Amino acid sequence: MKRALAAVVAALTIVAGSRAQQPPPHAHLVIVVDGLRPDYVTPEVMPRLYRLGQRGIVFNAHHSVFPTVTRVNSPSFVTGAYPETHGLMGNNIYIPKANATKGLDTGEKANLEAAERAETKLLTAPTIGEILDQTGKRVLAVSSGSSGSAFLLNHTSERGATIHYEFSYPPSLGAHAAAVIGPPPPHATPNDGQNQWAIDAYLKVGLDEIHPDVTFMWLNDPDGTAHANGIGAELTAKSLSLVDGGIGRIEDTLRAKGLLDRTNIIVTSDHGFSTHAGGFRLASLVEPFARPMPDGSKDIVVAEGAIYLRSGKDSARVAAIVAALQKRPEVGAIFTRPAPGGGTEGVVPGTLSFDVAHWNHARSGEILVSSNWNSEKNDKGFPGKTTDGGVAGHGASSAWDIHNTLIAAGPDFREHATSDVPTGNVDVAPTLLRLLGMRPAPTMTGRVIEEGLRTGPSPASVKVEHVNETVKTPDDSYELTAHVSVVAGKRYLDSTEVVRKKL
Repeated sequence: MKRALAAVVAALTIVAGSRAQQPPPHAHLVIVVDGLRPDYVTPEVMPRLYRLGQRGIVFNAHHSVFPTVTRVNSPSFVTGAYPETHGLMGNNIYIPKANATKGLDTGEKANLEAAERAETKLLTAPTIGEILDQTGKRVLAVSSGSSGSAFLLNHTSERGATIHYEFSYPPSLGAHAAAVIGPPPPHATPNDGQNQWAIDAYLKVGLDEIHPDVTFMWLNDPDGTAHANGIGAELTAKSLSLVDGGIGRIEDTLRAKGLLDRTNIIVTSDHGFSTHAGGFRLASLVEPFARPMPDGSKDIVVAEGAIYLRSGKDSARVAAIVAALQKRPEVGAIFTRPAPGGGTEGVVPGTLSFDVAHWNHARSGEILVSSNWNSEKNDKGFPGKTTDGGVAGHGASSAWDIHNTLIAAGPDFREHATSDVPTGNVDVAPTLLRLLGMRPAPTMTGRVIEEGLRTGPSPASVKVEHVNETVKTPDDSYELTAHVSVVAGKRYLDSTEVVRKKL
């Protein structure tokens, strides 16, 4: 594996004449603020992040990867690829060799390690940490998020490091970090203590001792607080203010150390957020179609929005499940395996192909389902509701779950600028490699955000195409549209839209 990866890295290095171009002497910090909607970033609520955007560039059309959940997007950041390539299909995944009867919660590092033992390779695409290992560069991950999301950021890097409140790589680093910055505080809502501890891990251990070329920092709020309290709630607003203060502290410390002018800061989020206003329960909807297995378990496994048939392929039953779901108003977009001839429509009429969602992998289920959504405002004036149960969350193919935040400032990024050109979380890793003097890896399906760089074309000059791709049932009772943006041949899923007609 090392020899093969080294060959890939050799092919990535930009060559000028017979000598490799030396990367510019800049460091790169990616701050993932979990669940940060773009409309949270205002001068009143998040003044430091707002000002960072004013001195740099704000990307107004940024995209999460669908399914819009954390542990799909965590590997997308570091592989520059969609789940169709990296193979981490959801927050809950089904790996039969690890557990034949149910899905695994990827928020737990131990479950991911079990999946990796079962599958040999957890991610089926190289991470930026693996790639940079071969060049002598180093990736650091610091996180106050779940152990699973932190693990996915840098779990196979040999030169890199990870500092999390539950574990570290190398293992001795955890005790050392605690000695330098104190032991990790307990989780709270808002989770400011652990967020600030992760920031200290970067500022006091990372900068002073590890000297990373690339750092991924994951901050747990506002996600955890908004899940429990809702979008626009007083406690959610407080969590945003606390995170904003931490971002300001990062800038101030970099400035005091003389490092701000040589550090590119990229602030993004793993997904957007919506108010929940329904009772969508996929497992209950498919339960009537399940059949008993010899061991007494059922032959259908629902792993988040994915439906798996353990008893083998059964196109008639897949079609029957889809038909039932298409009649349910709480069900939104439905995706199935690509039809033999390809195209927008999946193998079941009236469904979108997995290819539209970039979700077609050997680990894919038979059906992928999103809750339904609308743009109604909640009682705090924030638009975006889904039919999921609970207070608030994410995961749907809603415009409000998919549309998330990207702001960048630093020596390589445009100043005092905005861009309406579509971008995505999959574009972060290719752009980082570009800034390090390397080409994107062949497995990276994201693009370099050239228009955001000082050396690139102006955002206004970049051609953007908007495409609507519609499928419907033979009786026209269910019509499903994928709204897609295309830039330089790269397709971004903007949202889906369902129209049901009474017959």
